[in-house]
Amino acid sequence: MTPAPPVPPDPTPYAENLLSRWQEPHRRYHTVAHLTAVLDHIDALAPHATAPDAVRLAAWFHDAVYLPDRSENEERSARLAERALPEAGLTPETTAEVARLVRLTTTHNPSPDDPDGEVLCDADLAILASPAPTYTAYTKAVREEYAFVPATVFAPARADLLAQLLAQPRLFRTPHGQREWEAAARRNITAELATLRAQGTA
Repeated sequence: MTPAPPVPPDPTPYAENLLSRWQEPHRRYHTVAHLTAVLDHIDALAPHATAPDAVRLAAWFHDAVYLPDRSENEERSARLAERALPEAGLTPETTAEVARLVRLTTTHNPSPDDPDGEVLCDADLAILASPAPTYTAYTKAVREEYAFVPATVFAPARADLLAQLLAQPRLFRTPHGQREWEAAARRNITAELATLRAQGTA
């Protein structure tokens, strides 16, 4: 008798686990809404990717572990992918690629020969190019996630981060990102930085 083919793993428990992580009560910006936005941006950027499905998987995992008071969230999220994806039936090659992409979101600095990394990083940073009201809501949500940090510490740290972003020759790496998001993102960041600096001298 020919043995029955192996039953593939059921992905449902893994999807449910990820969704529960994205809905943790301490999250204000890194929520399901952020995940959905990143996935939507990946759809728009998919023509620039070589493995868009791997990029989408990386989006699901990229902030799956998120504690604002910890600095190793991306690494822990990558390790979660390395544990979960083989159990869900994905190949070692796909698992390694997803984990690699997740780790890229630590710096958002993919190499020029890494189109999939460029797509994920651009999709994650696309919020910077939002219309002004959406950008304001984003900055408010980020501040709420860091409510435990005193304003005297948060404002200069945030200002330093924004100044570093503005100093980069390009915020976005894909042609779409450079064409559609770069100028708007720089306007938003410049305005927020000016507000933070004004608060610091008030």
